[in-house]
Formats: sequence, structure tokens, C-alpha cells
Amino acid sequence: MTDHTQCLERLAIVLPSLDPDAKFDRVVEGLVQAGFAHIVIIDDGSDAAHQVHFEKAAQFPCCRVLHHGVNKGKGCALKTAFRCVLDELPEAAGVVTIDGDGQHLLDDIIACGEKMLALEDAVVLGCRDFDAPGVPPRSVAGNKSTNRMFKLFFGITISDTQTGLRAIPRRFLEFFCEMEGDRFEYETNMLLMMQKRGIRFVEQPIATVYDQEDYSSHYHAVKDSWRIFKIMAKARFGKK
Repeated sequence: MTDHTQCLERLAIVLPSLDPDAKFDRVVEGLVQAGFAHIVIIDDGSDAAHQVHFEKAAQFPCCRVLHHGVNKGKGCALKTAFRCVLDELPEAAGVVTIDGDGQHLLDDIIACGEKMLALEDAVVLGCRDFDAPGVPPRSVAGNKSTNRMFKLFFGITISDTQTGLRAIPRRFLEFFCEMEGDRFEYETNMLLMMQKRGIRFVEQPIATVYDQEDYSSHYHAVKDSWRIFKIMAKARFGKK
């Protein structure tokens, strides 16, 4: 069995989504056509007008669509998917988390998955280049400031602290299910707790993709930045 085949058959794609659009449909169709055997999709409280996208996805036999009745946040959505993999997909060697807006290219998803399977004991982070042309200024500022805080406060050198493309071995999913964080701050807490637990991570360079004409995000600059700051402050200055 080749590395490529193992990636498609042994890993579960985890795709959280809130009020998706046509880009989500293209992402799901691309994963299905590539041959991924397990795709776990979490509808994180999307409204009725957007349910058609989940209904389309559910028609593919390889897709499992899980629904949150109300919006609970990306962290909760990821944990719901991790629990599903642990309880219902014993054959899955791990997961690859992705976003549904087309930012993560199929080749990069597969590259992260293959590297994780080869290493077996490390989380693989798909890291973007924020010096590349065309990256929205708020993304550059947000990521670079967080990167600097990680280095200053925790001695962690990482080039993309907010990447949603992460390949995680099965052995760590239970730990990540129990971690603090419900929304975007959860992904920051993952990195901090990985250091605390001695979980190794490696970076995999990926394409930096943004649609300048239709750039949108459910990330709320003030609220979610404040949640991230609190997580970092608690880890740095909280009680041992």
C-alpha cells in the first residue's frame, strides 16, 4: 500500500462549518473525488438556508454529517468530530482537520496526512507563508503578533499559530477532546498543551490561498483575539 493510498484510507478528514456556501460544496466534492474513505463534517449550528450544503454532502457514502443544534464554536465542533472518530471509526489512524472555504489545497491536505503517517508520533501543522503577496493585512498582523507572543512567553517557534490544517495521530485525540476551549481559542490552546504534554509537532509548508474578492471569516477580531489572549495569559501566568 502506497503512502498516498494509506492517507486516503486510514485518515479521517475533519471539516467543521458554519453557514457554508458553494466553496464548501467544491471542497467536499474534491475530497470525495480524491478518494478519502472517511470525511466527518460538523454543522456548527448553521441556519435553515444553509442546510442544503450539508444535505448534498450527506449523499456521499464516505461523508458523516454531524449537527450542532446551535452554534457552539469551532473548538466544540472539532471535539465532536474527534469523539466521533474515536467511537465510530476504529480503523482511522488519525485525522486531518481542514477549513471549508477552499484555503487548503488537496495536495497540501494529502502532504500533511502522509507526513503524519510516516512520523506516527507527531502532529503535523500545515503552515502558510504570511510574507506571500495577496494575504489580507488583518491575517498578517494577527498571525505575526501571535507568533511573536508564542516565542516570547513560551519559547515556541511556529510560523503559523492559527492554521486550521492539522494532521493529528489517533493516540492524541482523547487528550484533545478533554482540552479547554470552545471557539477559535481552542486551536491556540492545542499548541500550548502540546508543549506541556511533550507532544511533538512539525511544520509542513502549504500554499497561502485567499480570495481577495470574497474574503470572509467567522473569526471575530476583538472577541476571539481576547479569548486567545486569555488562554495564553492563563498558560503563562496562571497557577501551576
